[in-house]
Amino acid sequence: MSSAEVFTPSPLLFSDRAVSKVRALIDEEGNERLSLRVFVTGGGCSGFQYGFTFDDELAEDDTIVEREGVKLVVDPMSFQYLVGSEVDYQEGLEGSRFTINNPNAATTCGCGSSFSI
Repeated sequence: MSSAEVFTPSPLLFSDRAVSKVRALIDEEGNERLSLRVFVTGGGCSGFQYGFTFDDELAEDDTIVEREGVKLVVDPMSFQYLVGSEVDYQEGLEGSRFTINNPNAATTCGCGSSFSI
């Protein structure tokens, strides 16, 4: 790295498990344009709620994190609540799901799908 280059850490982390699962789902759909969109909405038992969807459209102001050809996309409103978070994929007794490990959350609900700041 030259002295002119500055290393900027990724504002969002995309775990190996999440990347693998998204890649498998994209391959299953047969649409390479798909990205995993993560968003935050009001509601849930703790005030805000995480959401996940697959999207083949990108907005000009979306934040995009790409790993191994797989894209994670976040809109500007949601991004402010997710900076520094890790998107993961977990399989357990309660089923399989994408999860968010958010250091900004003051409290989370028992299921981990909602939080407060």
